[in-house]
Amino acid sequence: MKSYYKYLFMVALTITGVSCKKYLDVVPDNVGTIDYAFRNRNEAENYLFGCYNALQNFANVQSNVGFVTSGETLFPNDLQDNNSVNTIGFNLIRGTQSAQNPALNYWDGQNSGQALFVAIRKCNTMLENIDKPIDLSAAEKERWIAETKFLKAYYNYYLFRMYGPIPIVDVNLPITATTEETKVKRAPADSVVNYIVKLLDQAIPGLPPVIQNQTEELGRITKTIALCVKAEVLATAASPLFNGNPDLASLRNKDGQALFNGTYDATKWDRAAIACFDAIKSAEANGNRLHVQSDLTANIPASLTDSLKKVLNLQTTITDKWETNPELIWALNGHFGFGNQEYFMPRLTAGAAGNLIAQGTIAAPISQQELFYTNNGVPINEDKTWDYTNRYAKQTGDDANRFYIHNGYETVKAHFNREPRFYADLAFDGGVWYGNGVLGDGENALYVAGKGPSSFAGPKDNIRLNVTGYWPKKLVNYLTVYDKTMTWEDFHLPVIRLAGMYLLYAEILNEQGKSSAEAIPYIDKVRTRAGLPGVVEAWTNYSKTPTKFTTKDGLRQIIHQERRIELAFEAQAGWDLRRWKELQDVMTRPLQGWNVFEESFVNYYRARTIVTPVFNNRNYIWPIRADNLIINNNLVQNPNW
Repeated sequence: MKSYYKYLFMVALTITGVSCKKYLDVVPDNVGTIDYAFRNRNEAENYLFGCYNALQNFANVQSNVGFVTSGETLFPNDLQDNNSVNTIGFNLIRGTQSAQNPALNYWDGQNSGQALFVAIRKCNTMLENIDKPIDLSAAEKERWIAETKFLKAYYNYYLFRMYGPIPIVDVNLPITATTEETKVKRAPADSVVNYIVKLLDQAIPGLPPVIQNQTEELGRITKTIALCVKAEVLATAASPLFNGNPDLASLRNKDGQALFNGTYDATKWDRAAIACFDAIKSAEANGNRLHVQSDLTANIPASLTDSLKKVLNLQTTITDKWETNPELIWALNGHFGFGNQEYFMPRLTAGAAGNLIAQGTIAAPISQQELFYTNNGVPINEDKTWDYTNRYAKQTGDDANRFYIHNGYETVKAHFNREPRFYADLAFDGGVWYGNGVLGDGENALYVAGKGPSSFAGPKDNIRLNVTGYWPKKLVNYLTVYDKTMTWEDFHLPVIRLAGMYLLYAEILNEQGKSSAEAIPYIDKVRTRAGLPGVVEAWTNYSKTPTKFTTKDGLRQIIHQERRIELAFEAQAGWDLRRWKELQDVMTRPLQGWNVFEESFVNYYRARTIVTPVFNNRNYIWPIRADNLIINNNLVQNPNW
């Protein structure tokens, strides 16, 4: 994409002159280059794409808060060679965070975080100079202003999710500003949210409904993207972390100004409901719909069994090309696609076992596997027809399950009779892997052999191994081939999918106190595509708590688990669990895996603790680096840091 190379060009141009000595870079110290940057349309367009640069960098899941702190994945910290994976974010669950040197520091741009206040400064510079190019058309000017306001809103939103109340920097200070004038204070949380929403409301009318020229412009912001982000912002503000949270009620600026409202405000869900409904209607009106089996590409043989078609449809909901995927509202990764597939892929062939190109080192814990439903569409510990007590007893793959479990392979009962998303999202010992160059009818599909060093997928050294026995299969394109060499088939990791918006709207309706009959149809849209019965049918017929969906609390639990399953490994769960104030519950249990160095069934299937998470209430919100509080004495630290 031509635009992507403009992003790269502007990285160097827009970061020159940034002073790391200022707590917050709001004074444009590259004034000498501004006139040049806006001397004509082409140069101004380059600057616009420089404003996009921080957005594109969010594509790296290894530094994405929503991915590395979700409990969905883990990375061992005792490998002999760790150079291929950035461990800073993964280590946060081990209690490594500190106010002296915060990890994933998006305030200052340190320790694998981006300097988002610098990104906001670039957006301010763009807006303040947009009138200078004399050859810029009115239509382009309107669109560029809208895009810049969206970017500015999104960078503020990212900071808000991490830090809560942040300083609002709506304009750059003049070059003559004094040191004292740069010492801005934090704005109350509700003011930050209203400011972000105001920017989005200003941006939405000037954005195109869809991208017409996908070759040149795919990745630029549309009206539907902005509407969806607005809905997310308002839902986040209405959620327990930021709405009447007693743990944050005491946070005040030094002048006594309260930064959080300690009283729960139900009307925040009303605002979110309007925004989410508008976003869904915009998406549907502009051609977005759920990805279905008829969207599968021509590479799929007509003879492929229905069970594998269901799995493949769910996989390609993520890995289909953005240009042709009707469900994908917004993705990142620019032109090059998702660049981490080798960290999530097991070795499936003798050629791969002898090559060790794919690391396979980012693993899913047993708890993530247990999150997925049974094939009846209810949690495994609620299904009265599923043997939860003996779920880790031995069971051998048979003909009836051969498209999910390799026929004749010894694995555990927990891997049988699970929902299609389980088989689409996770690879495991004995699990079938359709693809990797074998694209027939599924009868000869490859499978994962993971027990011990002698198996293809088992550990060969203490460098390239999966420590739990579960691989996030969802993050690998089925057309990617790993044998003696590796050939990647790229895709764009979603930021927003229509399925996620349906589930968000169901959540909002339930929190509003609407009837389950209003919320459940939006859940069932997603469940039907996943090959599951609807909520009412599933719980009534199969659950030990058949009336669970009839209460607000019960339906909340259903919706939360549905979101965690549907959006698993998409860098969403970490954000959701934070705003729900449920992340601490997830982190109170050890993250375990199988005994992967053992060859026999009885020894392999013994759970062992990989990480004992360290998490308490203070970890819901990021610390501001301690030095910043010294440099700017108007700043206050987040609680208990």
